[in-house]
Amino acid sequence: MSANQRSRRKLEKTAPIFAALGDQTRLYLVARLSAEGPLSIARLTQGGSVTRQAVTKHLRVLAHAGLAGCSRRGRQSVWELEPEPLEAARRCLDGISAQWDDALDRLKKAVEG
Repeated sequence: MSANQRSRRKLEKTAPIFAALGDQTRLYLVARLSAEGPLSIARLTQGGSVTRQAVTKHLRVLAHAGLAGCSRRGRQSVWELEPEPLEAARRCLDGISAQWDDALDRLKKAVEG
């Protein structure tokens, strides 16, 4: 498999993660789960203008992308952030950043040379 094919596969694997994070409400939920740890839907809706039903829908999108998981604690559903997909997305962005750095270095050398 060529480097180009590996790069394309990596992008295809991380695209659902970026799609899930592209919504302001979901990004907020990820930030809360990251900062506060596992939370119930009741806690996630406290102090906000988003309904429980909407929060549940957004959490399911995050779960489908592998970013969050749910477990039962008594009568409550508790949601927790899954860090590995975020790490995969970070690695993907690091690779893209490195490509831009290389391109800018080449441009600088071309302009100065």
